[in-house]
Amino acid sequence: MIQQLLNWRSLVAIVAIAIVSGTIFYSQYLAKKIAREEKRKVEQWVEAQRTIIKANDQTSLNLASMISSENKDIPIIETNEHDSIMGYINLDSAKSEKDKDYLAHQLRSFRSENVPLEIKLSENPYTANRYYFGHTALLDEVRYYPLIQLFIVALFIFFAFYSITVRNRATQNQLWAGMAKETAHQLGTPVSSLEGWVEMLKESNTDPKTVSEIQKDVNRLKLVSDRFGKIGSKPHLEMLNVVAQVEHMVEYIRKRATGKVHFVVDAHGSDNIPVQLSAPLFDWVIENLLKNALDAMEGKGDIKIDIKQQEKEIWIDVSDTGKGISKNNIQRVFKPGFTTKKRGWGLGLSLSKRIIEQYHKGELFVKQSEIGKGTIFRIVLRKQI
Repeated sequence: MIQQLLNWRSLVAIVAIAIVSGTIFYSQYLAKKIAREEKRKVEQWVEAQRTIIKANDQTSLNLASMISSENKDIPIIETNEHDSIMGYINLDSAKSEKDKDYLAHQLRSFRSENVPLEIKLSENPYTANRYYFGHTALLDEVRYYPLIQLFIVALFIFFAFYSITVRNRATQNQLWAGMAKETAHQLGTPVSSLEGWVEMLKESNTDPKTVSEIQKDVNRLKLVSDRFGKIGSKPHLEMLNVVAQVEHMVEYIRKRATGKVHFVVDAHGSDNIPVQLSAPLFDWVIENLLKNALDAMEGKGDIKIDIKQQEKEIWIDVSDTGKGISKNNIQRVFKPGFTTKKRGWGLGLSLSKRIIEQYHKGELFVKQSEIGKGTIFRIVLRKQI
């Protein structure tokens, strides 16, 4: 599926580049052709002006006047031999009256575009009429058309890719939800059966301590099933003390870690930091981060959970002194299926990110990691959701 999407994107990009490139080349060809045609018309117009100035017969004068009047779109400015403006055609007369620099600006623009045409009036002293000319609006449209088309094509590609991304994300969400609910359903039957066996053990002469430990494990399975069942459904958020939630999960993991792992929870003197949470899902995130920290440290080191209140946010940093994450893998750790462990599906961090970002409207990311020194994951929760 991913390979097909990449191939489709490549094909769209190639077609778009080919269309735009072809349009640019053809538009430039048309622009040069129009420019040559406009220059030819200006030359005819100037020749007509020459005839008007020097004509001796009425027929030539009439013909020249007719040719001169046919230019209704190419702007021309007439100057003397010193480039003092004497007249103009096809320019905005209203602007020239309001803005004294308008004609001067147009003259500078025409001078940079084309070499002026000249009618010499006398040799000594030297006098002449010079004609500076610009271009029509049509030429501008032809020149800028490829840019407009490029913008439209880019817009089309953006919306096409965006639609595909949204569709794939929706499909992926449905897949996640379906897998999670199916897992919860499959766990439900054996968990119910185990609960029945626990009740039977309670009524027999089995050691109460043993029964209690089995009951804890069954409750744990029920919690896991409940967590998976909540994926894909709108979670119930309630105002809870995030410090207590974190400390509860740290205590749970501490009992299952070796004595060589040192846990610290630092809330900077705050015993109660309220925030809206789904307790089962948030506990799952903290558990995943703590388990990853334990795995990274291989049974010994320090794990610190630092909880800070900001004006509108709560930051929870989970740091370890483990082996760290390489720069190449930092952007991949949250992708489904990515794992550096020999065991596991590589879904823990991906699920954790979904829980924080989709259900709690927060953020989960790698704040810092250094090979051989450890990693810091940061959870950002909004105080108001």
